[in-house]
Amino acid sequence: MTTFPNSPRLLKGAIVGFDLANPLASVAVFQYNPETVTRSLQVQGSGDGGDRSETMRLKGAPIETIKMDVEIDATDQLEKGDGIAKECGIHPRLAALEMLTYPKSALVIANAVSMGLGTIEVLPPIGPFTLLVWGLKRVLPVRLTELSVTEEAFDEALNPIRAKVSLGLRVLSYNDLPITHPGYHIFLAHQITKEVFATMGSGVNISDVATGGLKRFW
Repeated sequence: MTTFPNSPRLLKGAIVGFDLANPLASVAVFQYNPETVTRSLQVQGSGDGGDRSETMRLKGAPIETIKMDVEIDATDQLEKGDGIAKECGIHPRLAALEMLTYPKSALVIANAVSMGLGTIEVLPPIGPFTLLVWGLKRVLPVRLTELSVTEEAFDEALNPIRAKVSLGLRVLSYNDLPITHPGYHIFLAHQITKEVFATMGSGVNISDVATGGLKRFW
């Protein structure tokens, strides 16, 4: 890390799961930002294999998936004598990510009690409302679809102290959420930001095309 006093401060990416009962239970700030982020967009066309008049229509935002690898290491904390790292290693940090894939135990118990009392229909528990925060210009509602943990080092009590976590995320758009859900409006704001960026980029590209086209005639 640079030691220059005027160097910009690097923002940390994070995955945040909102739960009113315990708002800090699923906050995972990346210790080290991933070096690469892979994004895939699947276009949602309404005219696929149908009427030719519908070919150019879009049913909504594309289905976007994101993959990234996150490294977690307790070495620095152990050197500083951090009590949590010494007692638990990186278990708490791994748990903050893994809890995004679990229903809350209180809801599981409540549903089990309801079923025991003869309730005909018991709805599955709702998972946490999850956001991927990747800089100020990219805050996205997501659902964790894949989580793979490779634990690479352990302390004497077999607590993991270093691991690589591979994350697969599906972005939730206004196609997936009701208009009353905060994620609906967060994604809509994200798309509007993209539209602004696209206008900025198109202006530069048009200038390049026009300049390049004129040169051909000289």
